[in-house]
Amino acid sequence: MKTAKFILLIFLIFSFHSVKADETDLQNKITKNLRCLICQGQSVYDSDSDFAISLKLVVKNKIKDGLSEKEIYAFLTEKYGEWILYDPKFNKNTYILWFLPLLIFLFGGAIVFKKLINIK
Repeated sequence: MKTAKFILLIFLIFSFHSVKADETDLQNKITKNLRCLICQGQSVYDSDSDFAISLKLVVKNKIKDGLSEKEIYAFLTEKYGEWILYDPKFNKNTYILWFLPLLIFLFGGAIVFKKLINIK
């Protein structure tokens, strides 16, 4: 009987630790994708500004309230605008952001191809 209680206790400890680790991982993932509005060059995860510290607490509380990652992003986007996200949604306002690297790559490839043809 004592063995069964001990095994149950060990199982409960590890399952609680796993849930807490999952919440910490989710909080880190979300804060790494948020731009610090004070530092502007760092993520909220990397920043130690007052804004970043308060935003980390907001994200932690939202996770404890049971909100999903998408719901937290929606809340923060509504409050601070789309600029707070490092990975913005694909919409009519961000077409240029998503297609500019592809266009630059294709343009550069065309220039290199033309130079190679002219060499022969």
